[in-house]
Amino acid sequence: MSDPRNIRIEDYDYPLADGKIAQYPLQTRDASRLLVCCKGEISEDVFTNLPNRLPALSLLVFNDTRVIRARFYFNKPSGARIEIFCLETVSPTPDLQLAFASKTVSHWKCYVGNLRRWKREVLQLEISIHDTPVKVWVEKTGIEKDTVLVKFSWSDPSLSFGEVMEACGHIPLPPYITRLDDENDGSRYQTIYASHQGSVAAPTAGLHFTSTVLQALTENGIMQQWVTLHVGAGTFKPVNADTIGHHDMHHEIYSVSRQLIKAIIEQAGRPIIPVGTTSMRTLESLYWLGVKILCKERKSVFSTSQWEPYETENQHVSTHEALQGILNSMDEESTDVLHASTSLLIAPGYQFRICKGLITNFHLPKSTLLLLVAALAGPDWKKAYQFALDRHFRFLSYGDSCLFLPQP
Repeated sequence: MSDPRNIRIEDYDYPLADGKIAQYPLQTRDASRLLVCCKGEISEDVFTNLPNRLPALSLLVFNDTRVIRARFYFNKPSGARIEIFCLETVSPTPDLQLAFASKTVSHWKCYVGNLRRWKREVLQLEISIHDTPVKVWVEKTGIEKDTVLVKFSWSDPSLSFGEVMEACGHIPLPPYITRLDDENDGSRYQTIYASHQGSVAAPTAGLHFTSTVLQALTENGIMQQWVTLHVGAGTFKPVNADTIGHHDMHHEIYSVSRQLIKAIIEQAGRPIIPVGTTSMRTLESLYWLGVKILCKERKSVFSTSQWEPYETENQHVSTHEALQGILNSMDEESTDVLHASTSLLIAPGYQFRICKGLITNFHLPKSTLLLLVAALAGPDWKKAYQFALDRHFRFLSYGDSCLFLPQP
């Protein structure tokens, strides 16, 4: 495996005009176009035909995270609007589900828009929940690097913070969608299988799937499994350094089941294709966790660092051995669910251990997500993106889809 730290991000640029960026979803999810890049050959199809374009006996792995209404707008008496974007919970608990259930106060690490206009005052929002008037207050409690610590409180102690967020929060559309969210985004910026709350951005490769497509996958013998990775705002973090070695990757929390790990082992060389970059990042991180477990590196074993694959000397461990090591560890802990975090950077030079393809959307120029695609597709990523530009595909979160199946 070669070290990608000297990769120049300028080499992963392409001309993306504003008019190419989809501002709204299509009326029908699976009506999106599908670019297929298979062994260097590029063609166009429609997403409803995805089941017929996948290799026989493939295993698709989906991310079933659910986007939370993480963006709030408060107005000062002066009329100035303050935007608060919740990133991660701090207290009374760092556990997301417990934080949503809190009925007292909730402290979050946030990005704040128009921060210079928000001094020390407590901001208030008046809403109605279940036909009952409710007041919501926010207060700055500190600064942590580029984020603000914000305390949320509300007037009705019978309500959970999750209910408050659902009532007055907004869907956090990505920054390149230059409009406010509307009622339609509440359903369309979620996958139809979203189930575990926690993301501040959708795993957008999954937005094209419908019950019809999922049923066709089953009928074609394509197996389906699930991971949960809560997508953070760091997924949009630009690469501001000249070389990727000077970029700090964001970390994300994920969980996987014993059932998934067993399914990967049972695939025994048959194609495993993640739906989206978050699923790919999760699957590849599993291998490196297994390596650390086998090598008895118990310190920080349940996290994967940015450069770990490029620095470890234990490249000889097979995928089967690594995954079996995880199962053995789960047996010791008497658990059927593995919880971990990853800062893994997948870039050209990375040697894939689990994934043999990728279903994904088109990604921003000079982004770490584009580097991930290039790591899998090789130079074909440029041909694929030029094909899409020339044929007026729709780009980014609400845009069209790609299927990459590189040479085995």
